[in-house]
Amino acid sequence: MVPHDVSCCGWDDGRVTTEHPHSVRTFKRRAGRVTSTQEDALSRLWSRLGLDADGSVLDLPAVFGRSAPVVLEIGFGMGEATAAMAEAQPGLDVLAADVHTPGHGNLLKLLEAAELTNVRVVSGDARVLLAAMLPAASLHAVRVFFPDPWPKARHVKRRLVSHEFAELVAAALVEGGTLHVSTDIEAYAVQALGVVNSHPALHVSAEVPWRARTKFEQRGLDAGRPAYEIAAVRLARDG
Repeated sequence: MVPHDVSCCGWDDGRVTTEHPHSVRTFKRRAGRVTSTQEDALSRLWSRLGLDADGSVLDLPAVFGRSAPVVLEIGFGMGEATAAMAEAQPGLDVLAADVHTPGHGNLLKLLEAAELTNVRVVSGDARVLLAAMLPAASLHAVRVFFPDPWPKARHVKRRLVSHEFAELVAAALVEGGTLHVSTDIEAYAVQALGVVNSHPALHVSAEVPWRARTKFEQRGLDAGRPAYEIAAVRLARDG
């Protein structure tokens, strides 16, 4: 589904810089116990498959050991859909960013079980990746699947998909690259569509890329909340 109303969206999500990357937090801290298997995966695999969003510029071919189109996935939860998509799309390299340690460990465990080498797990705010760590025109796609909805009116400014975020994404995408946002909150979908429509370098597309269904999405469907999909393509750069 796609939202039908775009009469929204005029807020400031705060400037993201390496000096002050969390001026407005876009994610909720969640308590969660790291299981023994997750801890084991973290201790064994993080040095090889993990990265910190610390502001250091990334050499993507060096990070992945090859030159291939790179996707940034923001907020992967426990990583089941991320691993499924990485297995189905071996020609893509995936930077999977989240802030929750149990999810980091679980995704690492899934990658090892499936013998996947095309994913790197990133700990920290993905806006730091976009603002400071990724070269311009370096991403094939940016995926934002079911971000924190921040449903209260006073918290709308905390939603990830904002004008500031769109500017970071547009700078990082290659020409023809895609931004794909999925949410089961209609108000968020309307907001996201308004953000994309207002950015001169992004064009809303009727063609939505394939994605794997997430457990979070399934719970929403079971509760009668369908997913809304927004896809946008990065237009050609001047010159």
